[in-house]
Amino acid sequence: MTDQVSLHTTAAKNLEELDKKHYLHPTTVPKTHAEQGPKLTFTEGNGIYVKDRKGDQYIDGLSMLWNVNLGHGNEELAETAKAQMSKLAFSSSFAGFSNEPAVRLAEKLASLSPGNLNTVFYTSGGSESNDTAFKLSRFYWTLQGQPAKKKIISLRQGYHGVTIAAQSATAIPLFHNFSSSAIPEMLHAAPHLTNCEQGDKNDPHYHESIRGLIEKEGADTIAAVIVEPVQGSGGVHMPPEGYLQAVRKLCDEFNLLFIADEVICGFGRTGTMFGVDNWGVVPDLMCVAKGISSGYSQLGAVLMREEIRDTLSQYDEVLAHGFTYSGHPTACTVALKNIEILERDHVVANAKAMEKVLNAGFEYLKEKHPTITKTRALGLLAGFELYADRDRGLPFDSSVLPSTEVVEECFRRKLILRPLASNVGRNIVAIAPPLIINHQQVEDMVHIIDEAVTVFEQKHC
Repeated sequence: MTDQVSLHTTAAKNLEELDKKHYLHPTTVPKTHAEQGPKLTFTEGNGIYVKDRKGDQYIDGLSMLWNVNLGHGNEELAETAKAQMSKLAFSSSFAGFSNEPAVRLAEKLASLSPGNLNTVFYTSGGSESNDTAFKLSRFYWTLQGQPAKKKIISLRQGYHGVTIAAQSATAIPLFHNFSSSAIPEMLHAAPHLTNCEQGDKNDPHYHESIRGLIEKEGADTIAAVIVEPVQGSGGVHMPPEGYLQAVRKLCDEFNLLFIADEVICGFGRTGTMFGVDNWGVVPDLMCVAKGISSGYSQLGAVLMREEIRDTLSQYDEVLAHGFTYSGHPTACTVALKNIEILERDHVVANAKAMEKVLNAGFEYLKEKHPTITKTRALGLLAGFELYADRDRGLPFDSSVLPSTEVVEECFRRKLILRPLASNVGRNIVAIAPPLIINHQQVEDMVHIIDEAVTVFEQKHC
């Protein structure tokens, strides 16, 4: 037995050394990784839980990257993928080629989506979806005889991916400024200025609003506005009531396309099938990924209104855009099964029900901990903030990283969450467990957060 443990430990160390030597990790501190190796090496998952090489079990409180909506180890999805791979693993969608899963999924997405978002362009993920939406927006206006309409307006604190165009639209400095690769004609507006978008020019921040930027730049130069229904990586920021409706009306007023980035919000995350459904808004283009397959296969898509499709359909040359894995039959089959399970097992309704349980937990945490404030949850997209004095809105000293410390304490207690930054520092904790989570498991998360914040407050308060 001792020899087996020794062999296991040696194998684990060898794997860590290979990781350090050969694997450059995304969104990771390279120096730390080169010195310390992987923080955790996952080996298996079941439901809301994952295990590492040591056999330790963790609650996946962020669905890995907001995407494992149906949880880990779903045998139906695995068997579906296997069956499709055995039949036809891959086929191209270029030059008019097609495959049945891609067509069936397009039909299903059209039936689920709001309004007349009836046409699908497939991608491999969220960044590609947003890049595609930007390209199609510009191309649409060119075909409409307005080639000057090229600029894209996004919101500060918005996250739209890391390909060059999507990263340029991402208005989180760390990402936007990486490698000096931002492209021009990407504008960033202050988020959630509802009164300004409705026309209130007396607001001191009016010039920073979407409307203010449109008036400054000229609507004839702007192709589209892109908005996350709920900002995810930028801080889990919920839009105020009436905001998305105001943006929709604004785009109609100035003849702009409205792009909804549903990469995180889509497929039940907010307690409705799509985030925009919470506000009854229909965008012109809707970008999806992540939850479309619950992370079991790499897939994204852009859904568009019939009018846009009709315009593009008049183009009689090659549409010079596409990805090798556009319409990947295995990925599309997995997505179809994923949606079937979401509907059959009432998973979206469960996300809405667990929102109430999580909010009750938040109330308990706020009563017990004077540092916790600004709790919010829509479905199972949630977060809270940590302040030195929440009543006066005073943040902790810059030497303290509240969310990082609390998330690390949660990690020690086998709960994976994510620290995020706001304009007052790194003080937001994001929570987004798989949508299949139950009442007791939500309470288990709250209990761990309670313990973690207690340790943090004993140290800093």
